[in-house]
Amino acid sequence: MINIIIAGAVSFLVAVFITPLLIRWFSAEGLGQEIREEGPKSHLRKRGTPTMGGLAIVAGIIAAYVSTNIYGTISGTGGFTVSGLLVLGLTLGLGALGFADDFIKLFKARNLGLNKTAKLVGQFALALIFGGLILFFPDSEGLTPGSTHLSFIRDIPTVDLAFGGGIGIIIFLLFIYILVSAWSNAVNLTDGLDGLASGATALVLGAYAGITFWQFRNSCSEVATAGCYSVRDPLDLAVLATAGLGACLGFLWWNAAPAKIFMGDTGSLALGGLVAGLSVASRTELLMIIIGALFVMEAASVVIQVIVFRTTGKRFFRMAPFHHHFENGGWAETTVVIRFWLIAAMAVLLGCSMFYGEWLTYSSL
Repeated sequence: MINIIIAGAVSFLVAVFITPLLIRWFSAEGLGQEIREEGPKSHLRKRGTPTMGGLAIVAGIIAAYVSTNIYGTISGTGGFTVSGLLVLGLTLGLGALGFADDFIKLFKARNLGLNKTAKLVGQFALALIFGGLILFFPDSEGLTPGSTHLSFIRDIPTVDLAFGGGIGIIIFLLFIYILVSAWSNAVNLTDGLDGLASGATALVLGAYAGITFWQFRNSCSEVATAGCYSVRDPLDLAVLATAGLGACLGFLWWNAAPAKIFMGDTGSLALGGLVAGLSVASRTELLMIIIGALFVMEAASVVIQVIVFRTTGKRFFRMAPFHHHFENGGWAETTVVIRFWLIAAMAVLLGCSMFYGEWLTYSSL
């Protein structure tokens, strides 16, 4: 438990103290966010607000993960693992992609950074690397960080197709690409109001900190009892989830309305990669759809808007993502954010309840 506490405390402190340094530096350099002209008019006052604050989130995650695992190695209570490093690698890779996007936006002082093709290619490459590596590195019991079985709360038995069962390597890699792209873009789309993405992601990561720690306490590698979990390195995943939680909260200190800095694509893509990686390594990819329901709704609103507009020439929402729909309907920005946080919290509670309820069912057998 001490590892979890260290991870959360370090990441929060790093993020909460680095963020104001970034605010001062970006403000001094005159580097600020450009605002879309077609966006809500109330957002025009935000033009020039420092962005790329996701650097503080990434710094908090790295500092917490490294320091916690150094402590764990010395004390014998943990240490670096393949699962944690792979998920961290996906997080940093997508964060670097977002950094490139933010850098272009700031350098050219415009709201468009990397084009869609460049982003998709970057996400595709990172997803393939992550998906390929996560099937290797078995532990002493032959358990790898990921599996070609689709997973809800644990692996779902499937009909053997090829390559040793599961859904097959090719389909698995395609699935990982869709998953990584979907979650990173969904968090990115949610990052449109002060504190919305950082607060919602903190709730999701809090859920995953609890889920992975529970998997650690009920691991089949410790005691093979009814309801135990076949997840490699769950404690390290809990450390990483807690590191992300602390970093989000430290950043939210400065990102809450009125935001003094935005996370930019550096933060949103990195956090999307973190939740995607945690869902794969903890064997809960489909459960994540429930826990991260707010992100699903935000992404779905964009898809619905595009489909309806292209087929009928009319807009289904006043503006998408649909948090702007409510803004343009007269809701105050803080009202939208708080109510969306409540939606995210209810989704997290539902997902965690289903996770715990499933364990109760298995353990009572």
